[in-house]
Amino acid sequence: MKIKVFSIEKSSNKLVEEIVKEYKKMISKYSNIEDVTLFNKQIAQAQNRGEVEAKASYTKIYEPRLQGYNVVLDVKGDELDSFEFSRIFENHININFFIAGAYGFEKSFIDKAQKVISLSKLTFAHKIAKIVLFEQIYRGLCIKSNHPYHK
Repeated sequence: MKIKVFSIEKSSNKLVEEIVKEYKKMISKYSNIEDVTLFNKQIAQAQNRGEVEAKASYTKIYEPRLQGYNVVLDVKGDELDSFEFSRIFENHININFFIAGAYGFEKSFIDKAQKVISLSKLTFAHKIAKIVLFEQIYRGLCIKSNHPYHK
């Protein structure tokens, strides 16, 4: 299985990077995982122009990466418990998770995903959402493998 987590982030944070690195190491026992952070001049300019332009720039950079089973994080997505989340890993070889930029996703992009989930009714900073997602990926893979981490 190969998992990719895509996020749009302007700058890195050493603490977040260390936490993600630790989860990647633990996840690697079950799956190949890649953390793909995207940000470019076009996204920065679009975000300065407003929501419509920003969302369009996210779609433009993410659309070519819609390969395999695609999971979009969106506030209006399904709220899953950890056991339901673990089912994402049951029948898929290539799984992509997409975390939007500051303005969220265009509906047209969301509609192309096989699954749309919400991590919480709360709104998280993107770096926090990434940490929560990596933890849930690890937890889900442990559940799938009957590892006691989730108990």
